[in-house]
Amino acid sequence: MSENKHAAAAAVLSRPCVLIIVVASVERFAYKGVSSNLVTFLTGVVGMSPSAAAKSISAWSGVNFMLPLVSAVLADSYWDRYSTITGSSLLYVLGMVGLTTWALLRTWMPCSTLFLPLYLISIGQAGYNPSLQAFGADQLGIGNDENTGMDAEEKGKVKSKFFQWWYFGICSGSLLGNSILPYIQDNLDWGLGFAIPCAVMAMSVVTFFCCTPLYLQKKPKCVDTPSRISILKVVKSILGSRKISLPSRDGNGDTAASELELQEKPLKAEPPDLTEYPDGAAPSVAKIMLRLLPIWTMLLMFAVIFQQPMTFFTEQGMLMDHRVGGGAFVIPPAMLQSSINVSIILLMPMYDKMIIPFINLITGRSDGITVLQRIGVGMVLSIVAMVIAALVESWRISVAAATGGEGGGGGAAQLSIFWLLPQYVLLGVSDVFTVVGMQEFFYTQVPSTMKTIGIGLNTSVYGFGSFLGAFLITALEMATATEGNVRGWFADDPRGAHLDKYYWFLALMSSICFMIFTHLCKYYNGKDASVK
Repeated sequence: MSENKHAAAAAVLSRPCVLIIVVASVERFAYKGVSSNLVTFLTGVVGMSPSAAAKSISAWSGVNFMLPLVSAVLADSYWDRYSTITGSSLLYVLGMVGLTTWALLRTWMPCSTLFLPLYLISIGQAGYNPSLQAFGADQLGIGNDENTGMDAEEKGKVKSKFFQWWYFGICSGSLLGNSILPYIQDNLDWGLGFAIPCAVMAMSVVTFFCCTPLYLQKKPKCVDTPSRISILKVVKSILGSRKISLPSRDGNGDTAASELELQEKPLKAEPPDLTEYPDGAAPSVAKIMLRLLPIWTMLLMFAVIFQQPMTFFTEQGMLMDHRVGGGAFVIPPAMLQSSINVSIILLMPMYDKMIIPFINLITGRSDGITVLQRIGVGMVLSIVAMVIAALVESWRISVAAATGGEGGGGGAAQLSIFWLLPQYVLLGVSDVFTVVGMQEFFYTQVPSTMKTIGIGLNTSVYGFGSFLGAFLITALEMATATEGNVRGWFADDPRGAHLDKYYWFLALMSSICFMIFTHLCKYYNGKDASVK
């Protein structure tokens, strides 16, 4: 047992794993350098209205999260992960170069052309991120079909540790991107603010390629492999299916189909091995994919909340006093997003050392909490964050009205931007629970030949959530519009806007999703649904 533990620790700390986590961290630095302050760029430089900028960013973010699901199917069916990383990284860097060029030449560039490099970044990121994460997990060398001397529980702990450090790495990169680059963009130059992440991203890609001999690479699959056949059958089966069936656990541990509304037996969490059923695997895989749909759906509102720091939280900060030291230093509103990353970086190492032991002390158990319980805790914290955001925005509006200011613009009684910190910090804490839990849940709930698709399913939650957020803004604009205020709660004039009501709406919808989520959790009970 001791040797297995040492082997597990070595696998997590191996040089290829560490290198890939660092590369992923650099990618997040570059991406956050573009996305975190994009709403300021669109409203202050391009000239969009706040709601139009928010919808544009939500749509762009939705594409960023949705395309990985398509690239994941291609990577697992036709390509190998290393080749996918190679091609997509080049597109990623090309998009960054295009965005930097647009910012430098913006006075001569049509506004509509801005989205060409942005969506080129989306296409590159679609293949880069999920393939890089799955490739990093491959470096552990503990796949389901590999003999490592570790049992399923030990493998689960190693995977859990990898995903935690992976998230720690990307949050570290996000912290630097959120804190340094917005200041450069707001106070120095937008061209320089985009050129820095472009150069850093290019250097990280070169570093990744230079270290190719260190990587553990799986052999590419030919186009008629069982993996491809199975995936195509899954798609066909899903399109032709009218009912969601979930596997239940019978007496001998085999998987049997049972409809969600007819039974309340826990699911067998371990997906079947496709190599044992090369001809008849498609129905089983389809059931595995379909059984994830209820949980996937209930997480969409969390994804909507996930988008708020990049959009309305930043716009909220623009209307508040963000001067420090008597005006000597002006904090870019987008910089507050770094507080999310600080919360994650501080809390992540404490999770195993303090949070789990504390939970065990309260519950009297020694097995920690399940993945779904971890996700549920994060959902609750995100709801509390929206409630606090609504209260702070109501306070800001009342202060502005009392002093005669225009939504808090320029008056001495202007509310400090630091009052936004609680909602940012709470979202950071909720991320530690929900985001990491979602990554492991979707990764472990699919067969070994579809791990990239599992990661793609995870990112697709944020993609559909972003599109849902843009749709909600449009629908609420129409529903709350009045004569003289066609944008309703999202009015261009801060005196007519009511972001506080929007936040209350998100808190209500998320509460409903959480209640349904807790009911669905009874159908998912097994080792792969548990993080010890």
